[in-house]
Amino acid sequence: MGAALFYHLTRQPLEATLPMLLEKSRARGWRVVVRGTSDERLRWLDDRLWLVPEDGFLPHGLAGSGFDADQPVLLTTGAGAPNGAACLMAVDGAEVSAQDCETMERVCILFDGNDPAAVGHARAQWKALTGAGVAAEYWSEASGRWEKKAESGTVG
Repeated sequence: MGAALFYHLTRQPLEATLPMLLEKSRARGWRVVVRGTSDERLRWLDDRLWLVPEDGFLPHGLAGSGFDADQPVLLTTGAGAPNGAACLMAVDGAEVSAQDCETMERVCILFDGNDPAAVGHARAQWKALTGAGVAAEYWSEASGRWEKKAESGTVG
């Protein structure tokens, strides 16, 4: 069973944090599925991901391109992992289930700490996932660097 890592974004926006996490996941050899809630927002993220990293290339694509299974990073609003992902990154309040955590090596939930509704939704997700026995960590960047602030269970 994988673990859920919650990333409370307060200093850097999603479009700055997501590429860093995607690069770390790719360095582990994982394919990644980025699950969002809006096709329009995912198209916006797709445009931003083509701009980073400045000195490299982050291969990715939007679901429905006809090449979903080939994408190292697939942006989608759907469930599942048509690209064989080992890591799920949920953004903008996308739903994550305990079953998602069972089938993935890692699940990352990124949420805007400046949006009270997003914080409330993330708290509900933490409670639901840890209540289902999923190991979880809560990370905050409030101090200027990422620090683990809480954990439940053992994250491998």
